[in-house]
Amino acid sequence: MATGPVVIGYDGSPAAQRAVQQTLALVQPRPVLVVTVWEPGRTFELMTVPTGSLLPTAVVDIRAALELDEKLYENATRTAEQGADLARRAGLEAQALVVADELTVADTLIRLAVERSSPGIAVGWHGHSALGELLLGSTTQRLLRRAPCPVVVVRHEPEQAST
Repeated sequence: MATGPVVIGYDGSPAAQRAVQQTLALVQPRPVLVVTVWEPGRTFELMTVPTGSLLPTAVVDIRAALELDEKLYENATRTAEQGADLARRAGLEAQALVVADELTVADTLIRLAVERSSPGIAVGWHGHSALGELLLGSTTQRLLRRAPCPVVVVRHEPEQAST
């Protein structure tokens, strides 16, 4: 029997906020681990734009890239704390955790669930278009296919326009 916290993937989106709120009824009184996955080094990738053979190689400002990477980490930390605070206000015992993305967000959440003996993973579903999921992949689909524990997917219901 899994004894660890429920892992909640949290990116600050309305879908993720709803996942935190809806998880309350499913997990209480079990603690939750609100996880924000970030991609260290992404700024270096963005700053090294490939150039054609006729153009000189772009110069990367290492200091600027490191500063931007630090800002992204700080933003991920704030996002995780926001999610944990939302969970606490909903009555859950919650801890925030920021984790560097190793392969994919789904693989990182699965690794954490296994390491923490989690009984399940909860995420919000963004509802990307079919083309978006084809190009970007789907964290939700990967979790559903690969996770060794139950996965709760909470849809974000956009507000209906009044008629």
